[in-house]
Amino acid sequence: MAKRRGNQEGSIFFHKPSGKWCAQVSLDGHRPTKYFDTQRECREWIKEITAQIDQGLTFQASKLRMDEYLAYWHESIKGTIKHNGWIDYGQAVKNHIIPTLGNKKLNTIKSSDIQRLMNKKREEGQSPWRLQYIRRVLNKAMGQAVSWGVITYNPVKAVTIPKVPKKEMKVWDKDQAKSFLAYVEGHRLEALYYLAFTTGMRQGELLGLHWLDLDWENNRIQVKRQLRRVREKGLMFEELKTETSQREIVLADSTIAILKKHKEFQQKEILLAGERWKENEIVFPSTIGSPLEPRNLYRHFVEVTKKLGLPKIRFHDLRHTAATLMLIEGIHPKVVQERLGHSSVTLTLDTYSHVIPSMQTEVVEKLDKLLK
Repeated sequence: MAKRRGNQEGSIFFHKPSGKWCAQVSLDGHRPTKYFDTQRECREWIKEITAQIDQGLTFQASKLRMDEYLAYWHESIKGTIKHNGWIDYGQAVKNHIIPTLGNKKLNTIKSSDIQRLMNKKREEGQSPWRLQYIRRVLNKAMGQAVSWGVITYNPVKAVTIPKVPKKEMKVWDKDQAKSFLAYVEGHRLEALYYLAFTTGMRQGELLGLHWLDLDWENNRIQVKRQLRRVREKGLMFEELKTETSQREIVLADSTIAILKKHKEFQQKEILLAGERWKENEIVFPSTIGSPLEPRNLYRHFVEVTKKLGLPKIRFHDLRHTAATLMLIEGIHPKVVQERLGHSSVTLTLDTYSHVIPSMQTEVVEKLDKLLK
């Protein structure tokens, strides 16, 4: 007689009809099954499922109501994503998914159910961006249920929603950028704005800079972290999420000179603040050395913009302005990509496609001269 497998035991065998390796785990009298190209992937899946069983996963999860399953899933991903993102996922589940799908069984959810949910949200006036976000959360939740082997397919895959319309990019031209920088010359935030225009660094990256990130001898700066407001925790320094975001940027001699002047100014602020000074490693802190509140920086940016009568843009648009100016000046897109921390040069060119027509005109003129 064949030995009956105990709970949590796994097996791996080659499945001839599919030409793939099959992984199975014995769970509550059932056998969640997944197919992979390699035995190593099978072992990894069995290991993951076993770990989830230890945390309370049972085959009955497939028979849970959606509200019960989503609560289990949401708790299971805590600590695997950033805190703000985890809270946002929970709000999407609570406010948009559970009211419509919460009472349905997990293993009965069909693509048509989710499509009706999306259609309903669109009729309620939810933006395409919000629809995309709800779909993304559902896709992650149902995809995880497939990975755990408690359902056989992800019904979100077949759901269609409107594309998020591409926003028209607002940037300043060279003269407007020069006007702004001339106005803030001598201000305690001059160096911050200068870096924003010349490097394309994000606001959080600028506010996350520490003096140790600067290589004075080689004119380089390491972008390693960002300052973010984390819900329930306040302002915190966080590592950047991707390897390309963690980057090294070469600085011009003029930029180094402005940063040196800024450091000298900061030494005076430290003396003035005395015991009130909180930290002396932040490049752009508040007047008492604590992390600079992003809202205060934005408030100052808006004030200067209004005084100069410049077109209204977001602080983040300084990053777009920097990229646009670099491309217009003929700096190679690959260099622009690396300075911005984009994952690929294709992303850079797609994002700043508005610059391409002018670049093509220059290329045509240069080729014309070359061949004459």
